[in-house]
Amino acid sequence: AKAAEADRYAADLFKAVQDSVDAAMAEVQQQDSKFALMRNYDRAKAMLQAAVTAAGTAQQAAATNKEAAKAEADTLSKQLVASIASAKELMKKAPKGKEGRAALEMIQNDINTLEASVAEITNAFNGGDFLTAKDKAQAAVTKINSIIEELNTAISKVGGRR
Repeated sequence: AKAAEADRYAADLFKAVQDSVDAAMAEVQQQDSKFALMRNYDRAKAMLQAAVTAAGTAQQAAATNKEAAKAEADTLSKQLVASIASAKELMKKAPKGKEGRAALEMIQNDINTLEASVAEITNAFNGGDFLTAKDKAQAAVTKINSIIEELNTAISKVGGRR
């Protein structure tokens, strides 16, 4: 289950497997502490078998969840690239008055930072770290959407005054 990255993609199931293995090992230790003729490992064997079954389930869930994270990271990454392009177009239309100039420079810096994050997201994605890619892409999409909203608001305010 660990090799299938169940600890990341099916954390709750992986934890349950670990707990089952720990309980089985505790049972083995308890039996080991008994007089040799009184030892009975049947319960420990059953517990270990249940852990093996749970590990298989965790492995399958991890594979499914990893594919879902991969698909979501890919979608978010594409959405981010499109949104950055939209924000750049809106920057061309943004009011450039003296009080807005500093704000536009900060927005442009944010856009540049988000563009750089596309490379980080791509590297994580290509490295198979789909959860990191998804999380970074989600944060970047949220940020670029707020930038687009801010630009649209500024443009509409100026458009309303003309």
